[in-house]
Amino acid sequence: MSLTRAGLETLAIVAYRQPVARPEIDHIRGVHSDSVLRTLLQKELITIKGRDEGVGRPLLYGTTPGFLEAFGLNSLGDLPKLKEIDEIMGAGEMVVPTDHAAE
Repeated sequence: MSLTRAGLETLAIVAYRQPVARPEIDHIRGVHSDSVLRTLLQKELITIKGRDEGVGRPLLYGTTPGFLEAFGLNSLGDLPKLKEIDEIMGAGEMVVPTDHAAE
């Protein structure tokens, strides 16, 4: 399965921040994510988990069992920790904020 950079970026945000609403994804990415979310839904890598209680009650997205299978993971706990990624990359800042990160 091939994904664009935007797809991988959005999928990472969903994986580490789920359940997450599109406005939050858009804010993190700095661009609108409607079309990439549609693609990820069609590929069954993400699913709609419900609605946020905030203004407009936006949809909340989360990963699917297909996501785990596609990336060879048994559970979300198998995702690399953001700190580990930061150390490997030698980067000073992370793309995905750690508020809801899988620990």
